[in-house]
Amino acid sequence: MEILRGKVAAAVTAIICSILWGSAFPVLKIGYEEMAIASDDISAKLVFAGLRFLGAGLMVLLLSIPFGRKERQKFTAGDYLHFIALGTMQTFLLYFFFYNGLSYTTGMKSSIIMAGENFLVILLAHYIYHNDRLSWRKTLGMLLGFLGVFLANFNEGFTLSFVFKGDGFMLIATSIGAIGTIYAKWLSASRSPFLVSGWQLSIGGLMLLLFGLPGLKAGALVFTPKGVSLLIYSMLLSAIAFSLWYALLSYHKAGEITMFRFVIPVAGVFLSAAFIPGEAINSYTLLSLLLVALGIIVVNWRFSKAPAAGKH
Repeated sequence: MEILRGKVAAAVTAIICSILWGSAFPVLKIGYEEMAIASDDISAKLVFAGLRFLGAGLMVLLLSIPFGRKERQKFTAGDYLHFIALGTMQTFLLYFFFYNGLSYTTGMKSSIIMAGENFLVILLAHYIYHNDRLSWRKTLGMLLGFLGVFLANFNEGFTLSFVFKGDGFMLIATSIGAIGTIYAKWLSASRSPFLVSGWQLSIGGLMLLLFGLPGLKAGALVFTPKGVSLLIYSMLLSAIAFSLWYALLSYHKAGEITMFRFVIPVAGVFLSAAFIPGEAINSYTLLSLLLVALGIIVVNWRFSKAPAAGKH
């Protein structure tokens, strides 16, 4: 993975990761329809999510063998308790609300609302870390981002379009994701990020399956070739994107690559409009997308200082 040390390679890889994450929104919406998952069938959605994240988690753990050679360590019982807590929060609870909310809103709105996690993390970090206070740049980026998320809930004519089971659940998932990100950052500071991510996804995926299987009705999930292909793709996109992202973090400063996360909502919106029947981009969607993307860029932009006189 030495190739990722280069700036161009890192930028291209970060964009690829973001496109993969953004593609999850239309893939899941289409997957629901292809596998005949009813919008009110919570058990089927939990099983669908559980299969995806358990599979992705196992893939990440396998990828950690060649790529997670740094920070190899033996985990204590306390570490595994943290993994269970993180898996409960960042995979089970987050995707319980995400997968159920996605049934009642559009892929475009979901991608914009979920981008709000970036700004909630900044707000939480201000109160948790003494060395990560809000600056004028972070505050401006946050305001732009939150305004974009707010406008995503309006249709043409400035009419409010908010469904709690859809948009509300997405906002809850976004809040859980922000808290989980802070927790994961703390865990990964002294542990292999690959292994933290792999265990989190695997444990959370197993919990989703355990909660979903008892209520699963016969015929609630139809495993067609296309549906299985979409499920496998969703596993791969999580495993590959997480693995590549953590590899980038091991070579570069977080701020240098986090800026490219603005591609996630952009990819989510345009791919949803392209592949999900009935979803079309309107002026509010474009404005929301622009504000959220701009907010992420402003928050993560690093202004380079001019070299002092006489120094080269």
